[in-house]
Amino acid sequence: MTNQNNLNHSTTNSIQEKMEGIWRSTCGTWENCNASTVQSFLSECEQNSIDPQFCMSWIQEHANMIPNWSNIADMTREWVVEHTSTGSPISGIGNETS
Repeated sequence: MTNQNNLNHSTTNSIQEKMEGIWRSTCGTWENCNASTVQSFLSECEQNSIDPQFCMSWIQEHANMIPNWSNIADMTREWVVEHTSTGSPISGIGNETS
C-alpha cells in the first residue's frame, strides 16, 4: 500500500508541476490574471488531460492575489460547467467523489 501511496503522490506532483507550467505560459503572474488568461489556462489544462476543476481549485487557493477575482471566478465556474460533463470531474484527480 505504501508503494501505491507513493505512486499517487508522485503522479499528483507531476500533474501539479505540469499545471503550474501551463499557468506560467498562459497567465504569467497572479497580478496578470484576468478572464481571458484564466480561460486560456483552463483550456490548455483540459487539452493536457488535467481536470479543469482541479485547476480551478488551485486558482481559488490564490484568489486573494488576483485582481477582480469575483468577476473572474464567475467566468471560471461557467467555463468549467460548459467544458466538463455538467461540471463533474473528467479525470477525478484532486477531486473527492461520493
